[in-house]
Amino acid sequence: MIYLYKMDDLYIVLDIFSGSVHVVDELSYQIISSIDKTVDMTKEMINKEYTDKYTEVEVSEAYDEIMVLKESGMLFTEDDYKYVLTDYKNRSTVVKALCLHVAHDCNLACRYCFAGEGEYHGERSMMSFEVGKQAIDFLIENSANRRNLEIDFFGGEPLMNFGVVKEIVAYAKSLEEANNKNFRFTLTTNGVLLDDDNMAFMNEHMYNVVLSIDGRKKIHDLMRPTSNGKGSYDTIIQKLKKFADSRNQENYYVRGTFTHNNLDFAEDVLHLADEGFKQISIEPVVAPLNMSYALHETDAPKLIEQYEYLAMKKLDYIKEGKDFNFFHFAVDLTQGPCVAKRLSGCGAGVEYLAVAPEGDLYPCHQYVGIDEFILGHVDTGLKNYERQEVFKSCNVYAKEGCRDCWARFYCSGGCSANAYNLHNDLLATYELGCKLEKKRLECAIFLKAKEMLADN
Repeated sequence: MIYLYKMDDLYIVLDIFSGSVHVVDELSYQIISSIDKTVDMTKEMINKEYTDKYTEVEVSEAYDEIMVLKESGMLFTEDDYKYVLTDYKNRSTVVKALCLHVAHDCNLACRYCFAGEGEYHGERSMMSFEVGKQAIDFLIENSANRRNLEIDFFGGEPLMNFGVVKEIVAYAKSLEEANNKNFRFTLTTNGVLLDDDNMAFMNEHMYNVVLSIDGRKKIHDLMRPTSNGKGSYDTIIQKLKKFADSRNQENYYVRGTFTHNNLDFAEDVLHLADEGFKQISIEPVVAPLNMSYALHETDAPKLIEQYEYLAMKKLDYIKEGKDFNFFHFAVDLTQGPCVAKRLSGCGAGVEYLAVAPEGDLYPCHQYVGIDEFILGHVDTGLKNYERQEVFKSCNVYAKEGCRDCWARFYCSGGCSANAYNLHNDLLATYELGCKLEKKRLECAIFLKAKEMLADN
């Protein structure tokens, strides 16, 4: 399977099953397209089709080069992934990461918050150290021989329960040597409570920190007010900038959400870049269509245009020495994820679990508070094996909308929580999300190609 597209001045060909990416000239692009449409097309047929515009020598050389790529397994390769499905479904799995909901409470009232201002369909609550301790014990017990483990501190707003965060970190670190484990901690914060003390602690112990901000002041304040309705941009902007600088602009990212209110979201990305942030992520909101800020299918052309605009602006910033990393434009074309990750993505419900303040285990943070998705408890372990098996079986070949999609090994089938929330089906696809993901991938591969061509 191949996928061809042109962006700006580059003709790009992806060989989906080998992962090869080729930047070709217009003639090769056209010949590859013709061969893809007519598999048994011969060299003579190609010559006949293209010698009215190109010389016979040019056509012959281009065809021969394409055949060399095919014979070397870099073009028109067969699908070997489907042959590993049986082994994949029967694979032995371990828990690698936990998302600890240390605070089901928040000091902001974000209008699009899927957690209901941190409450997650329940009452406001805080995780105790005892539950956090049980979560660490559960992870060690269920991670088998895996050494590197991840703990994400999440909310609500984790800094509202930062004392417990520090206790959990200390407890986990105390168990590393005896259990041959290495914990990596991350934390997501809205920045309101950032101060020198918790910044220092996070710089010492947190592998990564996510800082929430939506971009321009007007856009941020519209969707991320405080509980009294006032905007939070002025409260957090300098704190976030100070924190990013304190980490040498590494191992963090500012993370925002764009909605129907800012279909020109590229301007919010560029605003954050102009404010000095080097690690930026702005994600599309996923919300019921009856919400005023929800994205609709009719927004797709505008959003696709914005991604292309942002890619071209990024090239301008590189030339000006002001480059930044945009999360959705980061793609590894050298090795990439393992087969299991290509097929199923994040590992929610199997390798990655969320822990509610009371200790209930869920497939990920977006399922917290939905009783039917409780998988067990940190004190007693996993119990709902039938539900977990559904997540273990989720893969791009199990999803009708993914099986023949050129992007399936890059997005790994998308987010199951989005599929469930919008269609009540874990194996469904979120159509608008798919369109945006494909455009992001096109832009990412284009930028990577530009980078490699510049290096050569």
